Amino acid sequence: MATEKIAITLDRDLLKEIDRGVRSGLFKNRSRAVEEAVREKLERHRKRRLLTEAKKLNVKEERALAQEGDRR
Repeated sequence: MATEKIAITLDRDLLKEIDRGVRSGLFKNRSRAVEEAVREKLERHRKRRLLTEAKKLNVKEERALAQEGDRR
């Protein structure tokens, strides 16, 4: 996976918490800690968006469409 270097500004207390995670071995380094946090946040967002869209579906209509497809 290709990576790019960026600069970010974090709350001091948040950075201290990240550093504790690095020292304890939870994270390999600060970059990995931030990368994992961003990846997890984006994944939760994708799942939430999918769930929101799924709630818009009409179960009866979807079932009828599926059954129609099975008959073909």
